[in-house]
Amino acid sequence: MINMKKKFSSFEIGSFISTTIFDDLTLSPNTRKIDKKIGNLISQVIKNKEFAGKSSESILLRTPQTSVLVIGLGNKKCLSNDKLRDASAKASITAKNLKAKSFVFNHDILDMTNDHVEAVVQGSELGLYNFNIYKSNKKDFRPSTMNIIIKNKTKTSLTKSIKNGEIIANAMMLSRDISNLPSKDCTPLQLASRAKKISSNRPIKTTIFNTTKLKKLGFGGLLGVASGSQQPPCFIIMEYNGGKRGEKPVVFVGKTITFDTGGISIKPSPSMDEMKHDKSGGATVMALIQAVADLKLPVNVIGLMPATENMPSGSAYKPGDVITFYNKKTAEILNTDAEGRVILADALSYAQNYKPKMIIDFATLTGACIIALGTAVSGLLGNDKKIIDSLFESGERTGEKVWELPLTKDYKKLIQSDIADIKNIGGRGAGTITAAAFLSHFVGDYPWAHLDIAGTAWTQEGTPKKSYIKKGATGVGVLLSIDFLRNL
Repeated sequence: MINMKKKFSSFEIGSFISTTIFDDLTLSPNTRKIDKKIGNLISQVIKNKEFAGKSSESILLRTPQTSVLVIGLGNKKCLSNDKLRDASAKASITAKNLKAKSFVFNHDILDMTNDHVEAVVQGSELGLYNFNIYKSNKKDFRPSTMNIIIKNKTKTSLTKSIKNGEIIANAMMLSRDISNLPSKDCTPLQLASRAKKISSNRPIKTTIFNTTKLKKLGFGGLLGVASGSQQPPCFIIMEYNGGKRGEKPVVFVGKTITFDTGGISIKPSPSMDEMKHDKSGGATVMALIQAVADLKLPVNVIGLMPATENMPSGSAYKPGDVITFYNKKTAEILNTDAEGRVILADALSYAQNYKPKMIIDFATLTGACIIALGTAVSGLLGNDKKIIDSLFESGERTGEKVWELPLTKDYKKLIQSDIADIKNIGGRGAGTITAAAFLSHFVGDYPWAHLDIAGTAWTQEGTPKKSYIKKGATGVGVLLSIDFLRNL
């Protein structure tokens, strides 16, 4: 929830101020004034080589009059939205720790773009993110005002970017909240209620398919995975029409497993608690639809979220079962822990009803993606090079990096079944690719991209250290998708 006021301000040194420096160590006009005010301490730490202006480097200088956080941004030619997002997060976190009711973020060394302002606003909020709803003491000091000082002479055109930055940060925090919730408080039907609440005061149409409707439509994948759980599944549809009437929509699909035990092919117990994050794809899509509506983007966007638990029981689907999907294709189930692709199959098939411009799905799909790419980038596969390239460029601009993996006919042969059309696993090798090969059977001829966010949806070993990313869910995919839609 956004409750810190942000505004452009004239230069003033208060009880706490942060300022940015590149690695050439040139002090901006305002930084020189700050330096003079605190007895040339900034110059001194630079001279003593205690501060080099490297990216993500910071040093807090304290005097009786004021505290100054000096933040490094690295090479001036390599300034990015992500570096500014991280820098402003450092500033807001420090303000919180110092219990400063207001603080200054000074960046007067270069003119700022709208994207830069949005990133600064996002970082300031995401740095203060705290999932504390289960803490008995929820008191959490937050600064009330952030004064942003920039070099630009004209700021009018940038003012809207403050609001837009808040909208995007709010969506990312929504995604994090949903992903972080334990399954008992985020069942499929509870998630459907949240979608309806989001829609209630926005131009979003939300439709929920219950078990009866799913059976009537033939959602064999979603119903199969849900068969072991006492929690009924549902299919959440959120539609936003901000584009021209009749314009083909972009359809986003999010894997929404509210808890994944692996089913009959049960997972080992260590770290199984993290499987509350297996709904992160759906969390991203729900948050994205909210943000697109709040930003009033001139596009038609649809979000599809197949939601269920994956549990073992006497009624659970089993290895060896054959499932018939919405598009009438059949799959032999060899591993019930490869359930994400099984529920996505129905959703991707249903997406074709909208005759979409393209389909993009987000899924915490395979541990193999972490083996291949680690936890710094998301896996990217698909059937349309233009979409793949555009998503890669959005990843570079936003810091939510992606990397393409091949998806050729050779891999598709690995999921051929002896008794059904396909099987839901393809052996030990290339697990991320064979999972995408499975999904490719359900998108028809429509342009499609698949993002495997198994390594990036929540913090794990190797997650890049960024001040705006807290332990737990990251909200990955929201920034990427908004940038992608803005650049269509």
